[in-house]
Amino acid sequence: MSDQPFQIEQGFPPLLGPTPHTLILGSMPSVTSLEHQQYYAHPRNSFWPIMAKLFHFDIALSYQQRCAALIHHRIAVWDVVSSGYRKGSLDQNIDPNTLTLNDFNTLFHTTSSITRLFFNGAKAETLFKQLPYALTPRFQTLTMQRLPSTSPAHAAMTFEQKLIAWRAIL
Repeated sequence: MSDQPFQIEQGFPPLLGPTPHTLILGSMPSVTSLEHQQYYAHPRNSFWPIMAKLFHFDIALSYQQRCAALIHHRIAVWDVVSSGYRKGSLDQNIDPNTLTLNDFNTLFHTTSSITRLFFNGAKAETLFKQLPYALTPRFQTLTMQRLPSTSPAHAAMTFEQKLIAWRAIL
């Protein structure tokens, strides 16, 4: 992990099928995710192993196949941050003065099937809830829940403990 600040010129587009009911939000892509241009690409991040267990697919599938499995189960994935600076990959190192957040207002108005929002860790929840429209009536109709971060930096919980908590998305 680099100690040098890096800029996300543009985060990833949402992983979004035609009628998702659940949106999982991370904070912003890690250095490894940016290098691979994939959500949760760090080999020790437990996101994909948890998804594989919950939705009964082989973790050895290609990235595109794993994404297709989530879309099949009506799960969408996106990050709160569109662009900004952070030293390394830890959320605690995000520079809040440099952030541009994704346009959730448009997403939720064009994808009305989303009724549940799960945050992959505390930082995603904190950033999302700072949005000026996060308290509007449309957003108040959503079921929202913070789940433990799947990041390898969140070592306070075992994989099994995270898996149990993440069953909430089922």
